[in-house]
Amino acid sequence: MSYLLVKSEPGSWSWDQQVAAGAKGTAWTGVRNHTAKQNLMKMKKGDRAFFYHSGEGKEIVGVAEIVKEAYPDPSDAEGKFVQVDVIPVEPVKTPVTLATIKGTPALKSMKLVKLSRLSVSPVSADEWRTIAKMTGIKA
Repeated sequence: MSYLLVKSEPGSWSWDQQVAAGAKGTAWTGVRNHTAKQNLMKMKKGDRAFFYHSGEGKEIVGVAEIVKEAYPDPSDAEGKFVQVDVIPVEPVKTPVTLATIKGTPALKSMKLVKLSRLSVSPVSADEWRTIAKMTGIKA
């Protein structure tokens, strides 16, 4: 299993909306960065992702699971980008802010810190365990 972090502006698509979508899941669309696209293409069914509210909040608020691997994003008229389908797994007990992540030595190399504008990024197993502990969920 691989781990990732997916970012969304809560005004565009929030954790609450993801939860409301339920077990049928939703397509993670609109990614228009080539590095983020490559990260989407590496996702496999069953991979887990931290759901991060960017802009407003700047915090990890939930855990999602990839249920369908990369396929063409119909919102991309040029046909260059892909989407995956995700379902909510669980909310975190304690949201973890970007400031907390930046202040945690074990997370100093995390892509969220190094490439803060990237909307889809990998999370190492050690980073996942560290954040899971901070959020109060099982790793």
